[in-house]
Amino acid sequence: MTDFEYPELAEGGQEEAVALIEHFKTDLEKAAKEAISNLYCDILPYIDSDSWMNFGNAILGHLCDYHRLRKHQPYNAQKIRQAIFKQFREEILPDLNQDLVEEVELLKEQLESARMQRRDW
Repeated sequence: MTDFEYPELAEGGQEEAVALIEHFKTDLEKAAKEAISNLYCDILPYIDSDSWMNFGNAILGHLCDYHRLRKHQPYNAQKIRQAIFKQFREEILPDLNQDLVEEVELLKEQLESARMQRRDW
């Protein structure tokens, strides 16, 4: 430690220094309240929804990788498949049929494109 001593403040300097410090404390308190308010009102809801979104994406990723799920957790895969199909059978069947129709149309377009390219050779 040093033996440095601060000089005495001039007359009225003590009051002015205390007033400046109090003003600084007031400004700091306002800034802290605003920062905390922003955290609770503007940021925290996004942290929560972002966490749930990440969680949901992780679950969706596992469900979409059905082959991996079937290989590593066959019992769970079977339960999931049966539950989804049982509950949504009437919606899934037309969707599957429509997927097949769209796939056939895409394959027809690709075949026609390949035929045209072959003719151009």
